[in-house]
Amino acid sequence: MLTAEDRRLLAEKNITESQLSKQLKRFADGFPYLDVKASASTGKGIRLISVEEQTHYARIWDDYRQQEKKIVQFVPASGAASRMFKDLFAFLSAPYDAPATESEKTFFDGIAKFAFFDALNRRLCEKEGKDIPTLITEGRYKTIVACLLHKEGLGYGALPKGLLLFHSCPDGARTALEEHLAEGALYACNHANEVHLHLTVSPEHRPLFEQLVEEKRPQYEQTRSVRYDVAFSLQSPSTDTIAVDADNNPLRDERGALEFRPGGHGALIGNLNGIDADVVFIKNIDNVVPDRFKPLTVRYKKILAGLLVDLHRKICRYTRLVNKGNYTHEQVQEMIYFLQDELCIRNPEIKLLEDAELILYIRHKLLRPLRVCGMVRNCGAPGGGPFFAVNPDGTISLQILESSQIDMNNPAEKALFEQGTHFNPVDLVCALKDPDGNKYHLPDFVDDNTGFISHKSKNGRELKALELPGLWNGAMSDWNTVFVEIPGETFNPVKTVNDLLRPQHRQD
Repeated sequence: MLTAEDRRLLAEKNITESQLSKQLKRFADGFPYLDVKASASTGKGIRLISVEEQTHYARIWDDYRQQEKKIVQFVPASGAASRMFKDLFAFLSAPYDAPATESEKTFFDGIAKFAFFDALNRRLCEKEGKDIPTLITEGRYKTIVACLLHKEGLGYGALPKGLLLFHSCPDGARTALEEHLAEGALYACNHANEVHLHLTVSPEHRPLFEQLVEEKRPQYEQTRSVRYDVAFSLQSPSTDTIAVDADNNPLRDERGALEFRPGGHGALIGNLNGIDADVVFIKNIDNVVPDRFKPLTVRYKKILAGLLVDLHRKICRYTRLVNKGNYTHEQVQEMIYFLQDELCIRNPEIKLLEDAELILYIRHKLLRPLRVCGMVRNCGAPGGGPFFAVNPDGTISLQILESSQIDMNNPAEKALFEQGTHFNPVDLVCALKDPDGNKYHLPDFVDDNTGFISHKSKNGRELKALELPGLWNGAMSDWNTVFVEIPGETFNPVKTVNDLLRPQHRQD
């Protein structure tokens, strides 16, 4: 039974009672597993681009950038960096005072190599009157860690990754956000020397992001000879989902209010839908490298984007043929082969379709958002993988799937997941407009059956949370999708603070 206060909260979040009922029903019914036919591999769903093709596609992209097109870097940046410092938080509450675990020892052995060392050292000198080497000599390790993590010091334990100093560079220490500014100028700069960067951020951190951009923009505009347009958006409260207990009853907080949680990164499909752009690059905030490692990243960004442009041009040409009704039998066959060979769409019933049905089928599959996704060889890192899966309309196409979407109790499907050769590093380039230049309405292409239920705890209470279809999973389920193998060297995420000590995050 909903109270007046419940209804006020729903109205505030712009969530209807019907939507709330559907969420609660999801907890009761669960989500269906996807029917997986095969894992994608090199030559079977994942393209391997030859050296000649690399040059060709990179040139296509450089030519495209000289046209009057809107190009945007889309970077999800709202997540807090608390998980980066999980081991250091554990150290603060440990019964011992000196580094004991491998992670703790690695942190202190390399502390002078972190880009934030100087800032941390200055703050400790202000607070304690002593520098880091002195504090280490005195065995005050926890004082150093507390200053790094807590708000009385640098406050890194509660800040988002984008605001953390990641790399030491000749022009000074750079945050992850600054690396995206530097990187974008190398492949996302348009004909007017403009770089458009769009970050999704949390409300409490938006002022800090805006302040950093205003401080750093002049420096990067001067050194990169570009102009930056940096925009921010927030995850809409209407994408929050209700939390429930083990019996699927809505949870309430200590004030008796319904407990909602963010719906996961899949909620950002609305933010992406709000961007008016021809081409959008999507990349996680922490997957950046110093300048000496950027050339390889930039080269493959251009290759992916050039392939996207080439495919989109073919889609436009075929769509115009279909719309005019001015096509030959040979051209229809060419379009079918394009869907099958280049977009990897299979239709088991295609031979049964009448001519008119066949044309409608071709048109329907062409008129969808397009994404080209980089895939790296699986080296044990967690993340979704590339698969061939059955769609609601019975066709088979490429999808990025998480383990939660696959029935792990089915030995055959579990084997497909475990035998996958590649995984998704979140390196996407997307075309969001139809052949007439109109924006697709991206929520229309979401598969609502691809969310999942996660189990969490808060303040000692166990709860179940509803995760919306992931941004590059179910939220893009009905997109045209192409996978391309890219070097593992282009994937350098920062999952723990000690990852910043890896050679790929060092300028020297």
